[in-house]
Amino acid sequence: MIEGPYFVLTVAGVLGTGLVAGVFCAFSTFVMKGLAALPPAQGVAAMQAINVTAVTPAFMLVFLGSAVLCAVLAVVTFVLWPDGATVELLLGSALYLFGCFGVTIAANVPRNNRLATMEPGSPEAVAYWPAYVSEWSTWNHVRTLAAVGSTLSYVLALT
Repeated sequence: MIEGPYFVLTVAGVLGTGLVAGVFCAFSTFVMKGLAALPPAQGVAAMQAINVTAVTPAFMLVFLGSAVLCAVLAVVTFVLWPDGATVELLLGSALYLFGCFGVTIAANVPRNNRLATMEPGSPEAVAYWPAYVSEWSTWNHVRTLAAVGSTLSYVLALT
């Protein structure tokens, strides 16, 4: 079993990745469905507002802080190679860094940036909205599962 500062880092990893998984799960299970049920102009305007307000210090601390923590856990695991938890720690780090953080940067943020350039009631925004909801949601499901998997891997590392 891991101990000391390494244990504290892993518990922090559980908390951070779990919080992010919860936020993304909310979007996958009801937020995007609610936005998709609105008329396109209203859905676009609401998502644009969400995307602006999501970049708050509190959320960014959890989201980016978890990425940094996962990177630290991966490096420390490679250096120390702890008995019994190596696979779980490396898997948890990889799932979050690539499946959650990486997917956010590569898939969700570009769609958000494109949506941000559109006037909510414009023909372009109305035409793009269904594709945005479908594509953004698909990638959000991926990052939700990755964050959940990361949390589970870190929990298993503690047992």
